[in-house]
Amino acid sequence: MTLLRHLARTALAAVTLAAGLSAAAAQALPPLPKAIQAAGVLRAGVRCDQPPYGYKDESGNFAGIETDMAIQIAAWAFGSPDKIELTCVTAENRIPQLMGKKVDILIATLGVTPERARVIEFSKPYRWGGSDMLVAKDSPIRKLDDVAGKTVIMLKGSTQAKWFEDNMPKVETLRLNTASDALQSLKQGRGDAYTHDAATLVVVAAKDPSLRLVGESFAVTDAAAGLRKNDPEWLAYVDAALARMKADGLYAKWVDKWVPADLRPFYAEAFTKPKPTAR
Repeated sequence: MTLLRHLARTALAAVTLAAGLSAAAAQALPPLPKAIQAAGVLRAGVRCDQPPYGYKDESGNFAGIETDMAIQIAAWAFGSPDKIELTCVTAENRIPQLMGKKVDILIATLGVTPERARVIEFSKPYRWGGSDMLVAKDSPIRKLDDVAGKTVIMLKGSTQAKWFEDNMPKVETLRLNTASDALQSLKQGRGDAYTHDAATLVVVAAKDPSLRLVGESFAVTDAAAGLRKNDPEWLAYVDAALARMKADGLYAKWVDKWVPADLRPFYAEAFTKPKPTAR
């Protein structure tokens, strides 16, 4: 009986060890490209005006879900979350910053589009995002088609700017550089609506009772990290890191960290549920 118990324990230990090794292998990341390794630091472009994904907090520190994603990649790559060099990028300058080698990765609310894919390489998507419009609470605008003949504020180089060009070319547009400029312009009455990622606008609307969301989703796209082309080792590393974040439950952790409790389901769905269809 003692021998049988010993054999059973040995078999159980072997199974447990094999399972542990299998799990470790699943979480292992491929080799870091020599150029990134030689730099000794991850140079990442993130948004600084789009909570909860990327922004500056009240103390001027980098904050947000995508900012934490970049910091996590640095921690895995170099063994320390401090081995990162964060750069603020806008919708208009983020791809030029990448192509000009100012940064080595964009984790910056970057929607996957055919036009961008001709210029840069995308990682596998890690979430999806739709667009919406923000209007004054007493605005007569109730749906997307109501902005026909009106002025819509948007950011230069954004997914929304391209969508309106292709789908509602007769709408007057006011294109600005930053989300803060766009919001201020809406409140000043320089436009009838402000369009942006719904994930950004829902936070603004929750904080400002004078504004409301129109609530009709459009221009739904996948969001992915942006890299320069012809660097398969770096692409493989980033894809593996994003997969590990999901396997380790980090996206849910970061949503809890950066998003108010009443808004968390909205953001959690973007990381966990299939992309919906929309205009």
